[in-house]
Amino acid sequence: MNKNVLVLGASGDIGQAIAIELASQDYNLILHYHKSQHIIERLQYVLREDAILQTVQANLADSESIRHLCEEVAYHVDAIVFVSGTAHYGLFQDATESEMDDMMHIHVKAPWLITNYFLPEMIRNQYGKIVLITSIWGNIGASNEVMYSSVKGAQNSFVKALAKEVGLSGISVNAVSPGFIDTKMNQHLMQDEKSEIISHIPMNRAGLTSDVAHAVSFLVNDKSNYIQGEIMNITGGWF
Repeated sequence: MNKNVLVLGASGDIGQAIAIELASQDYNLILHYHKSQHIIERLQYVLREDAILQTVQANLADSESIRHLCEEVAYHVDAIVFVSGTAHYGLFQDATESEMDDMMHIHVKAPWLITNYFLPEMIRNQYGKIVLITSIWGNIGASNEVMYSSVKGAQNSFVKALAKEVGLSGISVNAVSPGFIDTKMNQHLMQDEKSEIISHIPMNRAGLTSDVAHAVSFLVNDKSNYIQGEIMNITGGWF
C-alpha cells in the first residue's frame, strides 16, 4: 500500500518541489495551503492523476485553524513534512509582539500541535516519518533575521528531542536544513547581493528546490530508517 504524506505548506516553492518529488515516488499526498489555492489547483494538473488524496486550507498562525486542519484530514497519515514558514527581515529592535507571536506560532507551535494530534496513531501503528524544513540560520543565526533564526533553532531542538522520545515506537524524526535556495523568499535580495552570497558557496551556485525535495524524499523513505534526530544540511558547503 502506498504511504500517505501530509505536506504542510505545499503551495510554497519548496513545498511544490517536495509534492512533485513525492508524487513521482508513488506517495499519496494530503496538501495543505494557506492562501495560494491556485497553486494547489495547478499542482493537480502537474502530478499524476491519483496522487492527491485531499487538500486542506489553514492559517498556521491560528490555533483554532490548526485544530480544524487536523480534524479535517480524512486519511491516516504515515508521514508529515513541515515546510510552512515565513521569513522576517529587519532589526530585532523594530519587531512587534504581534510579529513575534506569528513567527512562534507558525514555526514552533503549529508543528507541536499537528505532531501532537497525529503522533498517537503513529505510535499505535509503530510507524511514522516526521520531517521539518528548518534553516541554516537555525544553526548559526543571522543578523536582521533574529526571530527567524530563533524559531528555526527551536525546530532543530524539537527534532532532536522528539527523535529520542519516539524512536522506540518506530517513528523517525529528522530535519532538512537548507542554505541559500533559489526561491521567492530571497527575492528581496539585489542581484549583486545574491552573487556575493554565491561566491562564498563552495558549489558556486544557489541551491535548487529539487535539492531540498530529494533530501526529504530520502528521509521519508524506509531506506533512511536508521537515521534519527539528524539535521541534514543542504547548503552546498556554505558555512
